[in-house]
Amino acid sequence: MAFVSKRKYCYFKENNIKKFDYKDEKLLRRFVTEHGKIMPRRETRTSSKMHRKLVRAIKRARNIALMPYANVERRLKLYVIKLRD
Repeated sequence: MAFVSKRKYCYFKENNIKKFDYKDEKLLRRFVTEHGKIMPRRETRTSSKMHRKLVRAIKRARNIALMPYANVERRLKLYVIKLRD
């Protein structure tokens, strides 16, 4: 018997999200790692078109300081460690 994988569907089509904005930080954080990197398409299960829009929205949110470029807590820990040395 052959293995049949579960079909991947776009997150936005699955949840009937037609438009999203760079101001919707809660939605955008779902597609960013804990270190602040944008997750790849194969992990986020988004279509190519929606992933491009998503990346553009995340970059806009970062540019106007709605989202951090990197995890602030991690940077603070590294800063404290450097101060101890």
